[in-house]
Amino acid sequence: MPYIVIFIVILLDQLTKLLVLKHFSDGSFVSLTSFFNLILAYNPGISFSLFANNGPYNSLLLTTMALLICLFLLRWMHKENNPTLRFGIALVIGGAIGNVIDRISYGAVVDFLDFHAYGYHWPAFNVADTAICMGAALILYKSFFNQKGKYHA
Repeated sequence: MPYIVIFIVILLDQLTKLLVLKHFSDGSFVSLTSFFNLILAYNPGISFSLFANNGPYNSLLLTTMALLICLFLLRWMHKENNPTLRFGIALVIGGAIGNVIDRISYGAVVDFLDFHAYGYHWPAFNVADTAICMGAALILYKSFFNQKGKYHA
């Protein structure tokens, strides 16, 4: 089951990015609501454009790090018995692989979801980023709460 989750995340991520790449040019956008745009943006760094210095080895380094983390997460997923944790780990792996495909294909991650309010924009993100955040939230939740929903530190 976790491999199906990984596959679905990668598939949805890559399909949505292909649609955006087909219909948008870099920096163009469509305003869908007063707080949400679809935009084409390339992020050569990691979350919130950290480490986006465009150095010659930046993409290679970030791709290698992401793949090593995926290997660690795959090992953890195989050893883990809790289905919620396995699901969360699978979401993170699927999202990470989706972004790795972008780095290999385009030298940067394709972002297109742009939320904003009062002139301030949240950094653009994509389906892979959403899966990573949801997976990380599930992992954190299960790390702090036992099977009966009681907090433990």
